[in-house]
Amino acid sequence: MKTYITNYLIATVIGMIAACGNQVRGETVEPIKYGDMEQWVIRHLKESRIIGGKSKTLYEIGPIATIDGSVPYVNRGGSPWATSNVMAKVSGVTKGSNAVFPDTRDTGGRCCKLSTVMEQCKALGIINIEVIVPGSIFLGSMLEPVKSTKNPYSKMEMGIPFSKRPKALQFDYKLEMPTNSDRIYAPGFGSQKTIPGHDNSEVYIILQRRWEDENGNLYAKRVGTGREHYGKSTHGWVNGHRIPVKYGDITKDPDFKSYMGLIPEEKSYYARNSKGKMVPVKEVGWDSPDATPTHLLVMASAGSGEAYVGTPGLTLWVDNFGLVY
Repeated sequence: MKTYITNYLIATVIGMIAACGNQVRGETVEPIKYGDMEQWVIRHLKESRIIGGKSKTLYEIGPIATIDGSVPYVNRGGSPWATSNVMAKVSGVTKGSNAVFPDTRDTGGRCCKLSTVMEQCKALGIINIEVIVPGSIFLGSMLEPVKSTKNPYSKMEMGIPFSKRPKALQFDYKLEMPTNSDRIYAPGFGSQKTIPGHDNSEVYIILQRRWEDENGNLYAKRVGTGREHYGKSTHGWVNGHRIPVKYGDITKDPDFKSYMGLIPEEKSYYARNSKGKMVPVKEVGWDSPDATPTHLLVMASAGSGEAYVGTPGLTLWVDNFGLVY
C-alpha cells in the first residue's frame, strides 16, 4: 500500500511538473532588438573651447561602432532604442551629456546603467547652466543637436510602429537608492531648488492607437498599460521581472496608480506626422480592451518625476528586454 501511495505521489508530482512545463513552453518571449544591451555605439565629441574644450564620450544602444566628432546621432542598424545622452548646442556652445552607460554584470555580459547626474556648462560672463539629467532609454529617437532646455519632450520622438498585443514586458533590473535622497530641480538657466523626498525609478510599456487629422495633428487612445515605480534598493539583480499589460480602461483596476493614467496634454510625447513635422501626440481617451495598437512605447528611467527633477546618484540597471506572448 505504501509503495502504491508513493508511486501515486511521484506520478502526481511528475504530472504537475509536466503541466507547468507545458505552460512555460506555451509562452513566447520575443526579445526587443538590441534589448540584451550587449552592443553599443561609442561617440567621441569635443566640447566648445569656451567651456574647456574637453573630450566627452557618449553611448548609444546599437551595433558596435565608434563615432569621432560632434556629429548629430541617428539610430543605427535598425536599433529602436534612444537614450537621454545627447549632444547639445546652446547659444552656440557645444556640450555633451551622458547619463546612460554600458556596464558589466557580475555573471558576465553587458547591461545598461542609468544614473541621475548633474550636467554643468559654465563660461564666465556668458553662460551658466546646471541641468539635472535622469538617465533614460526609450523606444524611439532623440533629435540632435538639442538647442534649448525648453520643452524636453519635443526633442524626443517617442514610440515605434507596432500592432501586436503582448501580455507582459519582461526584463532584469537592479536599483541603488542613495542615502541622501532628496530631489533636485535644476532646469538649466535659473536657480536650483531642493524638493523633500526621493525620486523613483520607473519602467513602463504603453500601447497606443494613433491617428492624424487633416491638419497634421496627432491623437491617440490608450490600448494597453503596464507601469511600475521602484523606490528601494534591491538585493542584487531581479531577473525575469514582468510588468503585465492591462488592456482598455484600467482606472477601476485594484492595482491602478495615478501615474498609470492617460498622459496629460501639457506633458504629451512627440512624434513626426505625415509631413515630417514633430508634433505632440495627444492622448484623448482609453481604447476598447480588444483594440489593435499602432505604436509601442517602452521606457526605463532613473527618474519618474517631471523634467529636470531627480535624485542625484540614483542608479537603475536594466537588461534583457523582451515581450511576452
